[in-house]
Amino acid sequence: MYSIRVMRAEMSNKKNDDMIVEMTPLEKIESLYNELVDWYGQADQKEIRVAAKLMMVSLDKFAAYKPHSWHDLVMEYVDILRTDPERFQKIIESNRGELKERKSSKYLH
Repeated sequence: MYSIRVMRAEMSNKKNDDMIVEMTPLEKIESLYNELVDWYGQADQKEIRVAAKLMMVSLDKFAAYKPHSWHDLVMEYVDILRTDPERFQKIIESNRGELKERKSSKYLH
């Protein structure tokens, strides 16, 4: 997780106009993921539970808006993750904004 101390240090080197950090859609989803994990408290497998719920919502949206091709897109990402995790991580990193240098946790989200 990106350290607030590091973010403050980086922001102290910027002008006030540059200090607003707009999160990308991926970063917003990761933030929601972390918030939901916290919501589960001490529950067993809370990371898996949250990931499964986010996946269920995503699959529902795919099926509703891409009724014919959603499966191919989902399976493409699954195949990349399974066969080339480094490439998948690069895809994740390329979807981050200003905080791209931030390292993700051991979970790929």
